[in-house]
Amino acid sequence: MNVLLCRPRGFCAGVERAIETVERALAKFGRPVYVRHEIVHNKVVVRDLEQKGAVFVDDLAVVPAGSHVIFSAHGVAPDVFKQASRLQLHAIDATCPLVTKVHVEARRFAARGFTILLIGHEDHVEVEGVVGEAPQYTLVVATAEEAETVQVPDPEKIGVLTQTTLSVDEAMRVMAVLKRRFPKLHTPRKEDICYATTNRQMAVKSLRGRVDLWLVIGDPMSSNSNRLREIGADSGVPAHLVLGPELIDAGWFHGVRTVGITSGASTPESSVAAVVARLRELGATAVEEIDGNPELIEFSLPHEVR
Repeated sequence: MNVLLCRPRGFCAGVERAIETVERALAKFGRPVYVRHEIVHNKVVVRDLEQKGAVFVDDLAVVPAGSHVIFSAHGVAPDVFKQASRLQLHAIDATCPLVTKVHVEARRFAARGFTILLIGHEDHVEVEGVVGEAPQYTLVVATAEEAETVQVPDPEKIGVLTQTTLSVDEAMRVMAVLKRRFPKLHTPRKEDICYATTNRQMAVKSLRGRVDLWLVIGDPMSSNSNRLREIGADSGVPAHLVLGPELIDAGWFHGVRTVGITSGASTPESSVAAVVARLRELGATAVEEIDGNPELIEFSLPHEVR
């Protein structure tokens, strides 16, 4: 059995920035540092940061006054910043700059009185944050079918935005419907789906026909990891999303000659190495790295922890 390892995979620049923000805050301010929701959607990362002194909370009301609280890479609504101020918390914003870009676009559209059609999943924390910029103006559209039926007050004044971690193909299908129905649709100045999401999806597509089974290493809560699994399955072979080697079923590999491996943008490389080691135990004899688009992007840290 052979293993093809996709590149790029794993941490994107936004995830690296968010994790380093927590680590620097712990070094600068001491334990504990509080984090609203998971800093990124990966339980391995969260457990590691908990061991270092991070405390993850869903409700800011439980955070002691005067504490430092970090907002996750997914972004938050303006009301969350206001709540932190009322509770006398020192907020540090670890939102990925590419998500911040979508927030800025939402504010621009709302300031012009536009209805905002946000392509994404309504229950995802990133979407909740963007909707919070202009809830009275924003409608979430998840599928091409929903795009066919969504109603807007003024077809002449519509802007469209996209969750950063969607399937590129699905987003394009939804966008095509919206452009057909609303010829005056205003689009962002630059693509909203992030470079890392696009690169990882392209890497999986490039191996179509060369892989008998896909393993996507990532958290079930990770949107971009789920999209990678779907793209692998779309090629007509089994595709499994696993957090680590303990979830691998040896029965999956009967008759499999080549396994493709990729990982979500919040998955540490240690999880990939552990999965590869498990595959070697199951008979993998060759592991080959397959190059994709190089990623050289870096983001500066929040000023509070520089």
